[in-house]
Amino acid sequence: MAFAGLEDFEAELEIGRRLAGVEGPVASLEPRVEPRVYERQGFAVTLWTYYEQAGQALLPTDYAKALERLHAGMASVNVAVPHFSDRVAEAQQLVASPNRTPGLDHSERKLLSSTLRSQIREIGERSSAEQLLHGEPHAGNLLNTNSGPLFIDLETCCRGPVEFDLAHVPEEVSECYAGADQELLRACRLLVLAMVAAWRSDLDDQLPNGQRAGQELLCALRAGPPWPALDAVWARVS
Repeated sequence: MAFAGLEDFEAELEIGRRLAGVEGPVASLEPRVEPRVYERQGFAVTLWTYYEQAGQALLPTDYAKALERLHAGMASVNVAVPHFSDRVAEAQQLVASPNRTPGLDHSERKLLSSTLRSQIREIGERSSAEQLLHGEPHAGNLLNTNSGPLFIDLETCCRGPVEFDLAHVPEEVSECYAGADQELLRACRLLVLAMVAAWRSDLDDQLPNGQRAGQELLCALRAGPPWPALDAVWARVS
């Protein structure tokens, strides 16, 4: 459920339907209601199946295999979604707008701006293969069910290299993902750290502990390489 933005949620429903058709590891739409976007009191709502959580912890190898299966299914799905660079552009607009990100000082604004600009250029030079992506396949968007791991929240889908998705998962998971370009992954990790830091600096950001998370992300950027996976930074504020 989120504030109404019907195009994103209509795309989410279509992607969910198509991935179910190729047995992708995603949660299923709720079969007892019409599969559509419902609007209630300014919110857009989509309804999905409830799953019991598995008793055992999800292994990194199983997480990686589920993401590989997701990407394989997504490679066959042709749906109009934003390019990952569009999401970066939104972060750049935030950084360039002091009235929207008043908590950033001059040095932080300069750091984020230069990082976003340099990494989107480097990724463009390194990457040629692009496809449909989840957009944010972190552990918070993965259900560990008795039916196996299932991804949720498909409204974040975008197009780009699979390494952009891998930048959102734990390092031990990305290490198990077959065929990842490690140099490209490092560039994507740095980009995602800067992008999410910009989002957390937004005056309208409503994420719990968002400001603290933004500062931790900025600290990670200032510390320099090796760039941590996004979940390692979240662990410091959880």
